[in-house]
Amino acid sequence: MTMKIRTLLMTVVVATVWMLSQTTVYSQLGDFFKGAKTVLTGGKLSEDEIAKGLKEALRIGTEKAVASGSQTDGYYKNPAIKIPLPSEVKQVETILKAAGMSQQIDDFELSMNRAAEQAAPEAKNLFWEAIKQMSFSDAKTILTGEDNAATLYFKDKTNSRLQEIFQPIVHRTMAETGVTRSYQEIDDKIESIPFTGSLRFDLDKYVTDQALNGLFFLLSEEEMKIRQDPAARSTDLLKKVFGST
Repeated sequence: MTMKIRTLLMTVVVATVWMLSQTTVYSQLGDFFKGAKTVLTGGKLSEDEIAKGLKEALRIGTEKAVASGSQTDGYYKNPAIKIPLPSEVKQVETILKAAGMSQQIDDFELSMNRAAEQAAPEAKNLFWEAIKQMSFSDAKTILTGEDNAATLYFKDKTNSRLQEIFQPIVHRTMAETGVTRSYQEIDDKIESIPFTGSLRFDLDKYVTDQALNGLFFLLSEEEMKIRQDPAARSTDLLKKVFGST
């Protein structure tokens, strides 16, 4: 490292320490890492290191996201990704509860989340396969992008394929966890109540969309940790690529 680069890095570090001593603000810490990355990507990192670093970050983030979502209550007790009642059911929830369907509604909501939790592990290999396809140009753009740039890129490149492969898994899992049975009980009850009609929406697609959105949300959280928190960079390559000093 040349004296000029070392001096510039030290200046950024000193300035950041001073700012953090005044107030603890995540945006300031983020600015520091962006500044450090600008210097480092000016020549210290090779194309191979940048690409490998991003792929390693996504593999680690994906593994942690899937592990978090697939545990019991990973969806159900996480307000950020919990699958709520579909709007079609929500609209008649009061009527259904008055008709003695409170337990069935609770079971339906729980079983949708259980289906997502059981299906989540199936996504990991699909995620990892997509990571392998990332180019150096993609990686460098993501490295210097926003805190969720990798997740957004990842979602854009894989979402349609994930929908195609994930939906049959969700369909099978919903049958196993009782979602389909609970849904049918609620629909039968709605049809028996005057002027309420019946449920008409794609339950498989609804749960699939919600399950995948939850996984991408968890992945974006893991990506942000790696970008902003030095302690989250669990390998030497991540420390180097994401600007740890």
